[in-house]
Amino acid sequence: MLKQYLQFKLSQKLSPQQIQLMKLIQLPTQAFEQRIKQELEENPALESGKETSDELDDTFDNTKDEYDDNESISADDINVDDYLSDDEIPDYRTQTSNYSADDEEKSIPYASGISFTQHLKNQLNTFRLDEEQRLIAEFLVGSVDESGYIRRSLSDIMDDLAFTQNVYTTEDKIEQVLMIVHQLDPAGVGARHLQECLLIQLQRKTQTPNIELALDVIEKAFDHFTKKHYKKLLQKFDVSEIQLKDAIEEIERLNPKPGGSYAGNTRMVEHVVPDFAIKIVEGELELTLNGRNAPELHVSREYNNMMKGYKEAKDKSKSQKDAVQFIKQKLDAAKWFIEAIKQRQQTLFVTMSTIMHYQKEYFLTGDERKLRPMILKDIADEINMDVSTVSRVANSKYVDTPYGTKLIKEFFSESMTNDQGEEVSTREIKKILETVIEEENKKKPLTDEKLAHILKNKGYPIARRTVAKYREQLDFPVARLRKKM
Repeated sequence: MLKQYLQFKLSQKLSPQQIQLMKLIQLPTQAFEQRIKQELEENPALESGKETSDELDDTFDNTKDEYDDNESISADDINVDDYLSDDEIPDYRTQTSNYSADDEEKSIPYASGISFTQHLKNQLNTFRLDEEQRLIAEFLVGSVDESGYIRRSLSDIMDDLAFTQNVYTTEDKIEQVLMIVHQLDPAGVGARHLQECLLIQLQRKTQTPNIELALDVIEKAFDHFTKKHYKKLLQKFDVSEIQLKDAIEEIERLNPKPGGSYAGNTRMVEHVVPDFAIKIVEGELELTLNGRNAPELHVSREYNNMMKGYKEAKDKSKSQKDAVQFIKQKLDAAKWFIEAIKQRQQTLFVTMSTIMHYQKEYFLTGDERKLRPMILKDIADEINMDVSTVSRVANSKYVDTPYGTKLIKEFFSESMTNDQGEEVSTREIKKILETVIEEENKKKPLTDEKLAHILKNKGYPIARRTVAKYREQLDFPVARLRKKM
């Protein structure tokens, strides 16, 4: 049975221009520059540099009425060459465009040098290996991750050798070759787990009583060591506290990620470009927007003249009308893009200026305990903008301050009420908690319950589970794992 009914629905949709503006606001400086470069390449009516375009609005107004009622024109119907052709050869016809996708310009430099894997393979040349051993060794080296570990079982490696390298071998032979890989530098490379990695490094050292005890601890009591059960270690090896302390110091000098120091040299170098700068001038804060966020763009005079030329023409063919429709679309897009960039600049500056004044005490002193509780809605209400807009500014932008370059979202924090009924920032509490943990007696670290009691005495009545949450956010382990001899 068919039913017919009416339904009223209220919905709000963003226009393509509004969506594009939101995307522009979200971009950090370097990505924003790439976006401008892309727009300049795609829209010939947009040019960089200073230029006046006062006559542009009149041109739009005079041509708008004539073509607003036209049928929509697809790209296939536009014959721009018929309208733009003249005796002068355009520049684009004299330029080559045979670039492939691999020719993308890399604006971020890479560190020089050979890769970590190649560094290990080069060392294999110093060993006498038959053909099968060399194939296995190169496969093992290729399985080493950036930390320097081989995190796969020997059975999986044996299967992969058979399927991918056509090498049929046994786990025993693979393990024999793995012992050779363990002799490569940096020491500890090719280990299958942390215990093996530490053992390899200790075995390379000159054997002393401290090293021998360290070897016994890692080999025979690794679980007690990781859990810092020092009393059990003293009983098991029947040594003095000083001897055990010296052995543990030897272990702490080892590198748990032997590949990290080398592999890190060949990673992409990341550069943070601050979007804002805050300076203290005569006791007052001064905010500036990075000049790279304010490019000089203008509408092409040549395209503007084309539009005026059509306006003055008496006879207008279909191809000319199509060409002008295309030109008008490009001019409209260029004009809007310039306006969007201005709106972006204004939004960024207003938002950061409000944040700066909201956190004035912090920016004047650099003391994180001066940070006021601040959420996105606080700033959104101040500048009369949507919370999502503030979020886009805060999540991806950096500000250069007298105390270092900071990610803007770090200035936002929740609030809690102290014993005096005042609202304080959770950042303030975390800073005090961090100080208390750093100054504690490492032989008897403070438990979360004791930390909560200390904070309560300082005027911050928070629960033990909240202390545990803040401690984890600060990357501090539980009390037992903070224990030192």
